[in-house]
Amino acid sequence: MNIPTATALFIFALIVALSIFSGYRRSSATSAPWPFYLKRLLTQPEQVLYHRLVKALPNHIVLAQVQVSRVLGVKKGSRIHEWNNRINRLSYDFVICDKAAAVIAAIELDDKSHESERRRATDAKKSKATLDAGLKLVRWQVKSLPDEAMIQREIIQNDAAFVALPSIRAER
Repeated sequence: MNIPTATALFIFALIVALSIFSGYRRSSATSAPWPFYLKRLLTQPEQVLYHRLVKALPNHIVLAQVQVSRVLGVKKGSRIHEWNNRINRLSYDFVICDKAAAVIAAIELDDKSHESERRRATDAKKSKATLDAGLKLVRWQVKSLPDEAMIQREIIQNDAAFVALPSIRAER
């Protein structure tokens, strides 16, 4: 057997061995348990506020932990990927919708973590995107959660303003 043939056979055997080994690793990775665990979707203060929102707004849909990109779209003619990247991985604590699933308001519940410089920059980016889309962003502090009457004033008032301004409805 000459050297080029032996080299070719060796390379072929190596490729076959690597493909078998990588297939074995792939199948064992899918059969072995992955390192995930269940997390709570809402903190204790968020749970309290969620139940107050549901009780105060029986004619509305209350959604928790909603990605901003599910609520805000990028206007035609803009660089969609660039603008979506600005809101990528941002979420609202709560989104309030009418019964037709039209967004009425977004709600953020701020705690001590919102005092850091990095978090303030993230909050400012989220506020800017929300305001520019024509959606009111309501911010409440964990230390002073609103009662049902305050929730109704803030959201129902916002709902009436939203209906009066059809130009801020979703643009496709």
